[in-house]
Amino acid sequence: MAERKELGMAHEVLSPWAEADPIPLKGISPRVPDLAGRRIGLFASNKPAAPRIMDVLERKMKERFPSSEISRYGAEESFLVLQTAGKDRDRFEEWVKSADVIAAAVGD
Repeated sequence: MAERKELGMAHEVLSPWAEADPIPLKGISPRVPDLAGRRIGLFASNKPAAPRIMDVLERKMKERFPSSEISRYGAEESFLVLQTAGKDRDRFEEWVKSADVIAAAVGD
């Protein structure tokens, strides 16, 4: 904060920057060396192309890693990423815990 007095007037200048997220970033998770036998989660937003992207990815994953188990989140209903912090947070967190790795598509 800076203060300037000019002609008997005081001006207070505030910074527009703030601490928006109190949780520090963790960075990118290490790459999983092999997906064989892993539980793979596919996360899609409600953008029109996202489910189609995940359809192709799921098919390719099943071909390449037949011993893997694949689950999808957001494929059945209209889904917004923001719902993970709202009423569906518990359901989303349980799904995340059930996967070894997760791939996401937003469809843009």
